[in-house]
Amino acid sequence: MGRSLKVSPGCIEQVKSALARNGFPTQKALAEELGIGLSTVKKFLTGQPVDYSYFLEISGRLGYEWRKIVHIDETIPKPIFEETSAFITGTPITNPRDFFGRQKELKRLFDLLKRRPLQNAAIIGKKRSGKTSLLQYLKNITTPTEQLRPGQKSDWLPYPENYHWIFVDFQDSRRQNREGLLRYILESLKMSVPNPCDLDRFMDTVSSNLDRPTVILFDEIGVGLQRCPELDDGFWESLRSLATNQTNGNLGFVLATPESPIELARNTGHTSPFFNIFGYTTILGIMTETEARELIGRSPIPFPAEDVEWILNKSERWPLLLQILGRERLFSLEEGETGDDWRKEGLEQLKPFADLKSI
Repeated sequence: MGRSLKVSPGCIEQVKSALARNGFPTQKALAEELGIGLSTVKKFLTGQPVDYSYFLEISGRLGYEWRKIVHIDETIPKPIFEETSAFITGTPITNPRDFFGRQKELKRLFDLLKRRPLQNAAIIGKKRSGKTSLLQYLKNITTPTEQLRPGQKSDWLPYPENYHWIFVDFQDSRRQNREGLLRYILESLKMSVPNPCDLDRFMDTVSSNLDRPTVILFDEIGVGLQRCPELDDGFWESLRSLATNQTNGNLGFVLATPESPIELARNTGHTSPFFNIFGYTTILGIMTETEARELIGRSPIPFPAEDVEWILNKSERWPLLLQILGRERLFSLEEGETGDDWRKEGLEQLKPFADLKSI
């Protein structure tokens, strides 16, 4: 869970008085507007620790720059990083709390995986459209509810703790040879690893021991097909056989790819029927307006309404572009800048990703 913060004892009274000044007749009214629990608001106003993100939300809504009212305990070692980023632009999102949108796609994916036999799916999208982040969200579905955002959906599966999720990144050189990949899958399943770990022994081990729902998430599979000669048609045909005939419906695959699995196989010289088993494909597009506004609203300092509309318009609701423009606006507010220079900088930062908007 994120770091907890509390109001400095000397600031508690002024913070309490800010309720009425900001149009909140009761603590409950503030809690309802922010969509958080009343107990959290009460803790904040009485100087008790609350989660870092809630502290920033409440501070901002009451008109305070959080650093000016936070209690600093000099006896506690300071963390290397003072806070987590509100807007993430350079790396895939790995913490479910930071993942926004894709609700339609998630519902369909989990519907395919909530009963036997597990079915297979392909997530299709251009570079930087959010494919890896979506796979990471699937992998981390068992994150405790208290570590998610208030109201964030977590009941996708009836018994998520029963599932194995194995994330395979084919950009990782350790996954680019047959034995290394098979060994990694068995270790992730906590199964004994035969020596040598060849395909036949792998098949025997998994088919004899896989008794729980297991989803293998293949990221950047195109890299594996293009660069890994050991991952030939015989390899992929074995995986298909394992999923369809030898694990009682307990094994499913989700691929992230820039094109359909069949086209990807054809373009890389593969003919294995493995690439025909993906009965559901989804193409990642823009966020819904509601999802985009929720993402923008995570800023610890609320954005003026006109800035929100400008960000929605210029990003065309692409997640990465929303994150970039949100980051630039937050930087400018944190630095106390005035004017529209942040907009110019934001548009400059969007230029390398112009191809996203051309989809």
